[in-house]
Amino acid sequence: MHDSKQFMFLSANNLATTFATSRPIWYRKFRTSRSIILFISSRAAQHSSKSMSLACALAGGPAAFKDVFVDSRHDPPLPLPKKDHSGGDGDGDALTSNPMTGQRLYQGTWVIEGWIPGIVQIQNGGGFTPRRGDVILASPPKCGTTWLKALAFATMARGAHPPAAPDHPLLRHTPHDCVPFMEVIVSGGWGSKLDALPSPRLLSTHMPYSTLPASITKNPDCKIVYICRDPKDMVVSMWHFLRHPRPNLSFNDMFELTCEGRSLCGPFWDHILGYWNAGKTMSGDEGQPEMTSAAVLFLRYEEMIKDPANNVRKLARFVGQPFSAAEEETKVVDDIVDLCSFEKLSSLKVNKAGPVVFTKYPRESFFRRGGVGDWMNHMTPEMAHRFDALLQSKFHGSGLDLL
Repeated sequence: MHDSKQFMFLSANNLATTFATSRPIWYRKFRTSRSIILFISSRAAQHSSKSMSLACALAGGPAAFKDVFVDSRHDPPLPLPKKDHSGGDGDGDALTSNPMTGQRLYQGTWVIEGWIPGIVQIQNGGGFTPRRGDVILASPPKCGTTWLKALAFATMARGAHPPAAPDHPLLRHTPHDCVPFMEVIVSGGWGSKLDALPSPRLLSTHMPYSTLPASITKNPDCKIVYICRDPKDMVVSMWHFLRHPRPNLSFNDMFELTCEGRSLCGPFWDHILGYWNAGKTMSGDEGQPEMTSAAVLFLRYEEMIKDPANNVRKLARFVGQPFSAAEEETKVVDDIVDLCSFEKLSSLKVNKAGPVVFTKYPRESFFRRGGVGDWMNHMTPEMAHRFDALLQSKFHGSGLDLL
């Protein structure tokens, strides 16, 4: 059975309880028909990843990357860093290292060395080919990436995976295993897997806008959703995250690195302004979209914390999947917000044990606090004043106020 936009499926495990709900009769019948389809497709997927891809494509939503291609028992390790990289800016900056954080400077941005081969390959047109309907989630590290991945996946995949389903992919996989980082996957030699994903594809990146290839930034068929947060909170979150591999990293050192523009994927001000300015230039003289480049939706973490439901609606409209009146009536938006809440995700066993696919970072390191204002527990008044002055200097005249 169809709605006006797409197929919508429900897990067969929920078939019996569907009739016991208080939903309208049309809705119960609707969900039941989807149960049968998903049951069949999921059984077929046990034997063929192509079957899973087809099922998700028919459902009108993205497939969870790990559901389709990766057996968790055989996750390949992250490639070892290489000593030399092609594709630098001609000044040898790809070889400038930051031993404190294990990064290298590539085209003006500090990145994990193991990512550089993938970034170079993507820039050169290999490992990833953009296509119509692609949605790319972009962010500086530690700015709400995990939450955005969960919300975007639950929103876009609600046809194949209703958010209230007991076997939803986000209950079985960490959000990073549902929505992969392009540069990490391509660096690992799995770029062909990205090309094999069904449309619409939901992917992510920490790459600055300036390092994205024109095949993405000048592509009117691609959409970019960007999230940033109060940079002072970003510093604190980054410090806690990097202490997993580098327990001796002090907060003072992390603060100084950030102020110098040497934090992960920094300078952070260039990262934020790149996407902010790209979003600002999407309007023509009369405020109409100019279909000459990828559209950019700019989100603020603090605003999403205050009003997650309306930000989910904004996200859905942007990706071309607005919620129908029937979905609003049956509280689908609320179901998505509940499924993706920090309390829900951080309590799941899948987000506590083992590393994120293709990385050595523990899953639990991506779930620490889920709030705002933690910088007040770490920065002295002098540090906060210095950082605010830096923000005023870097963002002056941009129209973006992060204070």
